Amino acid sequence: MPSAQDVGKLIARGIGPVATAVGKPQAAGGALRRVLELAIDGYGKLPGAKATAARHLQRAGGSSDSAIESLIDRHVGLASAQGFVTNLGGVATLPVAIPANLTGVAVVQVRMVAAIAHLRGYDLNDNRVRTALVMCLLGGEQVVKLIREGKLPTSPLAIATAPVFDPDLDQRVAEAVVSDLAGRIGGKNIALVVTKRIPLLGGGVGAVMDGIATAQIGKYAKSELVRRRALSR
Repeated sequence: MPSAQDVGKLIARGIGPVATAVGKPQAAGGALRRVLELAIDGYGKLPGAKATAARHLQRAGGSSDSAIESLIDRHVGLASAQGFVTNLGGVATLPVAIPANLTGVAVVQVRMVAAIAHLRGYDLNDNRVRTALVMCLLGGEQVVKLIREGKLPTSPLAIATAPVFDPDLDQRVAEAVVSDLAGRIGGKNIALVVTKRIPLLGGGVGAVMDGIATAQIGKYAKSELVRRRALSR
């Protein structure tokens, strides 16, 4: 099995075409579709969400709850590792490292959420489910805030089980997620941008913040995406 550092390097190589686009809300839909593809289908030696879910389920002796806990722990480690890898360069690599880090974190987090959804019986090929997976990246507090402000209509669970797919809503969710991802390193977190200018220190801060965010998203996805049906064999 690839180490966390190896996975970080695989992600860094695979996200090149979309790293810059993730930093631009107007390109949110296309960029996140590519992130979804990488996370759900896998890339090279990086396993996709279904394969990852199956491996954790087997190790957990068939217990989906235990598999989900293991999935979250594993992806927290991966997010921290890839965050460290993409932030080590200091100021010399800052313009490149920020979008690469944003996209790398998104790939790790979407794969985690998608694997959780698969274990809970959701169809990862369903566009409604894919919108919900991306929406989970916002985290519970941000979702509630955007619903209260009228910017989003309802929860990820309701979107995943809606009667029809709404492409306009999908685009709004994508834009909200891209803005949120960018905000973690942009204007909402000036301190983090400053630390990125110092080699090693920036990597450590990025690793910690990526890990914490991934843990929170995993907890939210686990509580939001309740079991829908028995897994098909």
